Amino acid sequence: MKKITSALVALGLGIALSASVQATSNDEAVAERIKAVGSVCIEGDDSCGGAAAAPVAAGGTRSGEDVYSSKCASCHASGVAGAPKFGTTEWADRGAKGMESLLATAISGVGAMPPRGLCADCSDEELQGAIQHMLDSAK
Repeated sequence: MKKITSALVALGLGIALSASVQATSNDEAVAERIKAVGSVCIEGDDSCGGAAAAPVAAGGTRSGEDVYSSKCASCHASGVAGAPKFGTTEWADRGAKGMESLLATAISGVGAMPPRGLCADCSDEELQGAIQHMLDSAK
């Protein structure tokens, strides 16, 4: 009877051990399937082991006219969602607010215009150039 009991205990432990190994294997398989494909290193972040890519060389500052034509015109040429139209007195009225105020509004966004308009990659100087270009267009 003792041998049968020992055999049953051993069999039970074997099944439990097998289930435990299977669960561990499944957990490892799931972890492998959902692991991150890559990682992002930001310049100056030492936790990446110095693997951060060098910053992309800028092509220089774009002119106000270039920024307006490529980013701002999509709304300001036709006055979409209340955007002041290029070449109208709407810009003369806005000019009275001063460049500092207009630039702050362009950076933070206003009404339907998101922060930085449609130019998320514009520097403050480029935004200021585009604003000046629109101010200069006022009739």
